[in-house]
Amino acid sequence: MNGYNKNVGTTGYGDSDKMDGGYPLINGYAGKILRIDLTKEEIVKEPLPKKMRDDFIGGRGFVAKMLFDEIPQGTDPLSEDNIFLATTGPLTGHFLPASGKTHFGTKSPSTGGYADSNMGGHFGPALKYAGYDVLVLKGKAKEPRYIFIDDDVVEIRSAQKYWNKGSMVTEEMIKKDLGEDFQIITIGPAGEKHVKFSCITHDFGRQAGRTGIGVVLGAKNIKAIAVRGTGSIPLFDVEKAYKKGKEAYQIVFSKPGFKGWTPQGTAGITDWVNDVGAFPTKNFKTSHIEHSNNINGEAIINRLKITDKGCFCCPTPCGKYGHTKTKSGDAYMEGPEFETISLFGGSCFLQTIEDVAYANYLCDELGLDTISTASVIAWTIECFEKGILTCEEIGKNVAFGDLESIVYLINLIADRKGLGDLLADGVKIASEKIGKGSEKFAIHVKGLEWTGYECRNAPSMMLAYMTADIGAHHNRAWVLGHDMAGSAANVHDLITAGACAGKREKSATTGEQAAINVSKSQHTRPLFDVLGICRLQLMELGFEVENYAELYSYITGDNKTWEELMKVSEKIWHLTRAFSAREIPDFGRAMDYPPLRFSEEPVPSGPNEGHSIPRKQLDGMLDAYYKVRGWDNNGIPTKETLKSQGLEDVALCSMFK
Repeated sequence: MNGYNKNVGTTGYGDSDKMDGGYPLINGYAGKILRIDLTKEEIVKEPLPKKMRDDFIGGRGFVAKMLFDEIPQGTDPLSEDNIFLATTGPLTGHFLPASGKTHFGTKSPSTGGYADSNMGGHFGPALKYAGYDVLVLKGKAKEPRYIFIDDDVVEIRSAQKYWNKGSMVTEEMIKKDLGEDFQIITIGPAGEKHVKFSCITHDFGRQAGRTGIGVVLGAKNIKAIAVRGTGSIPLFDVEKAYKKGKEAYQIVFSKPGFKGWTPQGTAGITDWVNDVGAFPTKNFKTSHIEHSNNINGEAIINRLKITDKGCFCCPTPCGKYGHTKTKSGDAYMEGPEFETISLFGGSCFLQTIEDVAYANYLCDELGLDTISTASVIAWTIECFEKGILTCEEIGKNVAFGDLESIVYLINLIADRKGLGDLLADGVKIASEKIGKGSEKFAIHVKGLEWTGYECRNAPSMMLAYMTADIGAHHNRAWVLGHDMAGSAANVHDLITAGACAGKREKSATTGEQAAINVSKSQHTRPLFDVLGICRLQLMELGFEVENYAELYSYITGDNKTWEELMKVSEKIWHLTRAFSAREIPDFGRAMDYPPLRFSEEPVPSGPNEGHSIPRKQLDGMLDAYYKVRGWDNNGIPTKETLKSQGLEDVALCSMFK
């Protein structure tokens, strides 16, 4: 057990920062960064820099800034020099709807570039109440450890008894050891064995799933982080913040989609995505399934659900806690949410919600990202169908729609056994090593596997996947509505507008319009990750953005408009692109292209039969996007653009012209 508490001074902070125990008292923030060097077993607490919070606000902003500044160029993601960040935002932990977000960051084991992933639940508020806006882990523990944080007490403790245990089993064990009031994040056996798409699990079913965040903890020999916080957060105007927070709940309750959203959560869009022909099917061969009603939100309600399950302060709990029973086993679990349904139920073609839920549970317990896992498995099955991989190489016959095949491959990957050792590196590396044309249907961008929307008739959404800073992920810009239903603001509007079953005409979205739609969304959606709050109240219910600016002002005393907050988010977007440009050899346009399946293979069936997006159109879209961004023709930010965004220090790097 180690508990070093080396407090550093406060030199360089303005007179406006009142002091509390040697640290600045900052409205909306805990006021401290907690740094833990696992190699040296040294714990240091330091003040949160005023300039960093002024320029980057919090959450994802802190991640982008600290990764660029603190990771040496060329660092191996699994080395001691890589850092792991857990960050909160100024709205995290306050009395307002869904303020329970935690944002994690590192250099990606999946792509070699910028990586972040966020998670709901209760961990972020607990970290903030304990007194820390940011947790930084560096180095590597000599043996399995976990981090213990109980307000001011911070220790590096042995995790030997938890090693090799499942993610949720570990959380249960630690809660029994420490108490139910600790909030805990864990990794599973997959993270311990360095599966490159392993995730972090919290609250028995919440995941920070994307970009391999979990494997970085595994590489540092960290099994879990347990936090109990009992402190408070200073506010600029307590009365106005409380009044506005209460009003915000009433606004959410009054929204037309409120009653329709909660019962099914994200699974509620399953039928709509399938009806418009955007549902990934059999490794994205096509975009429509016939068994949608057997794996949709209604199926969850009728056959799995025990109760709703929400995050900190959430009035619209999208989590569904339930029970599934299958031929491969039965389990209690949270979910599945839409992305898991689309990838396991569509791309892997599982036929029932029970089978999808069991695959979901197994991934959660082993600590695997369901999106990447399902994508790798779907690619493997297609390779088997095409004779690229044999029964001997895989270890058994595998097939789409067969739960036994899926469970076998999940375990193979998590154990890194046989072919699983290759599959555990992700679909990009696996396809490059296997070859034989399998690269054409390896569904990823920049090494990160694609999420739950097939886009051969959705150019704006296609461009969003191509240019997402972490790789193929929808949470940076969900613009499918622009392609499928004009400018409808959210899924509820799309559904109530009846948009739009049946075969669709070729989308008329231009390259320039797609670039504008995508870039705006890439500022809006990630801004919630900066503020430390869930975006679903805006995206699904239409909760007005002006409310967030008002809450930010009452909490922090910084009177930024929504447009001014968006400018900060825009700056962060340029910074994350610059990080990947610095870290990935030959980074640029070539890494923004989607797999050849989408440009060379028209959709063979369903509402979008015959549609594809040819390479020429993709180039036109990228040209327009780079122009909107102020990047060069290879997609690299220019010195002029970086300087205009207030990133003068970044512009000094030699790769920016």
